[in-house]
Amino acid sequence: MIRNRKLARSIADVGWGMFKQFVVYKANWGNKRVVFVDRFFPSSKLCNDCKEKHVMLSLSDRVWVCANCGCEHDRDQNAARNIKEEGLRILQESA
Repeated sequence: MIRNRKLARSIADVGWGMFKQFVVYKANWGNKRVVFVDRFFPSSKLCNDCKEKHVMLSLSDRVWVCANCGCEHDRDQNAARNIKEEGLRILQESA
């Protein structure tokens, strides 16, 4: 069904929606909190060291160097660090 061009996006959206529901359910069951970061948060384009946003970053760029501080970043690891920090910031604001 996912190969059907007309239905693929809808099916994928339902899949992520169900995953989100399962995560929230399991967190509530274990007395934990789930924090959602905005989907437009520039996690992979934001330097984790100096917080400078690198605007000319394409999807094929897997490693990039910050023009401001010169730090070299792996795109996925940098995004993971930024998402963690943003989630903690959101959590502190809501407390």
